[in-house]
Amino acid sequence: MIRWLITLSIVVSAIIVAVIVVYDYDSDGKDSRKNVCVAMIMRGVCNDHSWNESHCKAIEKVAQRLNLKVAYYENTPPDSTAYNNMEKAIADGAEIVIANSFDFGAAAMSVAKKHPKVKFLHAAGVRSGANLLTYYGRIYQIRYLSGIVAGLKTKTNEIGYLASFKISEVVRGLDAFALGVQKVNPQAKVFVNWTHSWSDESMSAEATHSLLRAHNIDVLTVHLDALSPYEIADEKGIWIVGYNMDNSSYFPNHFLTAPVWHWENFYESRIRDILSGNFVSGRSWLGMESGVVDLAPLSAHVDEEISKKVAHEREMLAKNRYDVFWGPIVDSHGNVRVEKGECISDEDLLEHFDWYVKGVYDGIKSQKY
Repeated sequence: MIRWLITLSIVVSAIIVAVIVVYDYDSDGKDSRKNVCVAMIMRGVCNDHSWNESHCKAIEKVAQRLNLKVAYYENTPPDSTAYNNMEKAIADGAEIVIANSFDFGAAAMSVAKKHPKVKFLHAAGVRSGANLLTYYGRIYQIRYLSGIVAGLKTKTNEIGYLASFKISEVVRGLDAFALGVQKVNPQAKVFVNWTHSWSDESMSAEATHSLLRAHNIDVLTVHLDALSPYEIADEKGIWIVGYNMDNSSYFPNHFLTAPVWHWENFYESRIRDILSGNFVSGRSWLGMESGVVDLAPLSAHVDEEISKKVAHEREMLAKNRYDVFWGPIVDSHGNVRVEKGECISDEDLLEHFDWYVKGVYDGIKSQKY
């Protein structure tokens, strides 16, 4: 009798635990908890067809799955406004704060320390804390693939690159793209011009015109949120390799492909962890296998031979057969930076990438960096 009661007790306890575990999810897998508030602190706006929209669309998908309430703080400059918006979001009930720009690092660190019960997710950051996770994707892997498309598509062997700031994130992407170009077309040159802005349309347009005046560019790509370079390239009949989102429907005549983000594949799992009390801080850097980074479908302007080459390289990267920055790699001055068989460490890729590979040139001065 006693054994039977003990057994019954164990079974009942197991059922109770199971009910507790599944209670928060309905039959469709949706989280049944209500009104968990997430604040999205953004440099731009949700409908920019670029970086910010990639985050907004992703969090909207996750919000439907997890019954989240999302508050957007658009056009937040990286000054005291960033601090103030984070504080306001928390005062208004935000339990999770997403800061979606590298420039928000100082604000996120400061506010996170003041609010240890609030969880912070900082995109493209390099510093973490007890309640602060920094995250990014290995988009450089996809830029490498897009460089292969550009290198095989160019006829003039002069490719343009509009870039924002000389930080590791941007230089890393530029070099990865150039390595893709060099892989298939060693004669091609990548000419870079710097806008010193992520999203200023007029500055980006001016930088684009300057680059096109200086060189016979027939393929153009960007590390910007601005769309004016696409518009200019489209008007001038120049092939476009985009960034952040697939904008082929807006530029159907000249769009080739783009490195793109699928942030929902990150946000859902991490926010589920937060809701279940399993948040882990630190640094998260996600590669192709995560589904966070991808190459937009190659347009009809990309022929079958190029598609085959890209597919092969993509498979090699996805299976971790090699990475973009395996040596030997030579810099723009002819120095061997990475020996054969070696690879640049993640720390150097994330925080100390300040040199340029062979084939990268200053777009205006026409000289190597």
